[in-house]
Amino acid sequence: MAILAGRHRLGTDRGRILLTTARDGLAAQAGHDLTIEAATWSGDLEVGADSAPVRLEVRIDMSSLVVREGSGGLKPLSDRDRREIASTARKVLGVQRHPDATFSATAFEPASPGSGSASPGSASPDSASARPGGDGSGGAGGVITGTLTLAGRSRPLRLAVRPSGPDRYVATASVTQSDYGIKPYSGFLGALKVRDAVGIQVEVSLPPAAAPAAGNQGVVT
Repeated sequence: MAILAGRHRLGTDRGRILLTTARDGLAAQAGHDLTIEAATWSGDLEVGADSAPVRLEVRIDMSSLVVREGSGGLKPLSDRDRREIASTARKVLGVQRHPDATFSATAFEPASPGSGSASPGSASPDSASARPGGDGSGGAGGVITGTLTLAGRSRPLRLAVRPSGPDRYVATASVTQSDYGIKPYSGFLGALKVRDAVGIQVEVSLPPAAAPAAGNQGVVT
């Protein structure tokens, strides 16, 4: 399957961004592994006439973080617990000083033919296999390399991309908080901690290339 050429406006109506944290420390059993959603975000994806992506920019409102799930712990999370955790997360991330996180792609690498995973240098972004479905597999995914700016610091980030269904894709990555000058949360005199590594999962739907008439390329909302 190929993606419709043109500019795609991304956001909560077309996908979601989830953050996952894990607990650590001697009192880990008292805490929860969390799934946190960015309730407000936007992005722009440009796809060339050959269905290969050429540009991706994403902006996340870090003040919009909402705790969706909490697994483990001595008791289930209450609504009050969720609000307090979200408030603490905003303080840890320094949202007042740095309200937005941004990602800017610098390269799009296709998956190796038949592997379902990306192999750097295996093909150029404008080759047939760089496009979703370009190898005849219905979209083998690949890797998006770019720069993530978080808490005022910029670091390289690689997103592993795979198709998750018709016209749907999932991108995953791991971010180390300390790389961005963020001190992971700890409580109970350090006996309960949030691990330094935070998982990122982006889910998005994109229209297929067969949708418009031939040559009708432009902004897709």
